[in-house]
Amino acid sequence: MKDYLKTFWTAALMIGAAAASFAQESAKTPLDLGRIASYEMQVTYEKTSHLIFPSAIRYVDLGSEYLIAGKAEDAENVLRVKASVKDFETETNFSVITEDGRFYSFDAYYSACPSALSYNLQAMQKASDKSAGQDVLLEEMGNNPPSLAGLVMETIFKKDRRFVKHIGAKSFGVQFALKGIYIHNGSYYFHTELENRTNVPFQIEFLNFKVVDKKLAKRTVIQERPMLPLRSYKPLDEIGGQSTGQNVFLLDQFTIADDKVLLMEIFEKNGGRHQTLQVENSDLIKARLISDMHLKF
Repeated sequence: MKDYLKTFWTAALMIGAAAASFAQESAKTPLDLGRIASYEMQVTYEKTSHLIFPSAIRYVDLGSEYLIAGKAEDAENVLRVKASVKDFETETNFSVITEDGRFYSFDAYYSACPSALSYNLQAMQKASDKSAGQDVLLEEMGNNPPSLAGLVMETIFKKDRRFVKHIGAKSFGVQFALKGIYIHNGSYYFHTELENRTNVPFQIEFLNFKVVDKKLAKRTVIQERPMLPLRSYKPLDEIGGQSTGQNVFLLDQFTIADDKVLLMEIFEKNGGRHQTLQVENSDLIKARLISDMHLKF
């Protein structure tokens, strides 16, 4: 009988230990599934390391005072990192969030002679199928993961299709046209093209989206409703002489009354060759679905 009880309690203790271990592992599993792998890099005191990101840097957090970092001048997507003290022995870390909503984590170690000083995150991201960069939902992007929005804009830009053929403006040898309007997940994507048929470069100062009364669209700014783009695929730059440039603009979904129009105005820096497009509600509600474009992830 004693042997029987001994065996019973031994088995009970083993089952209890196994159950506790299983519970601990189960508790860990959900968080482990969301673990973000970190890049490893070496830093040193005498030299500066540079990280080139696919998009402008929005946020940087340093794990300790052993590191100093800052964006490079006139290069919003380049981060400079170096050690603030010599020969620190402990591992430290830092994190970066970029404007396209990607999150990057780095583990940093001190080395007197780092194996590399420059890193191209865009190339690394493509090689690893973007496994190390994770989406961050930026407030202004609503329900659109920024990396998905970027992929949509890239697809529209590269396919370069035109199904809107009646909205355009032309003067002074410059032609501004709306090539397409797309809709996805509560957002509009406006595909535009600017053609410069002169030998004088067209330097873009800014582009406006605003809703105005249809009857007053050409004469006044009364009752304007600005529509701010959440982002553009390419920076507003310059269209050289005898050349053409296209872009894609992302805006929150909206509709307008029949007595109003959406104005898209592009202004030339230090010039007067401004162009204006008028988009009506009947154009907006004919926006094409992004799901028809076969995005490639």
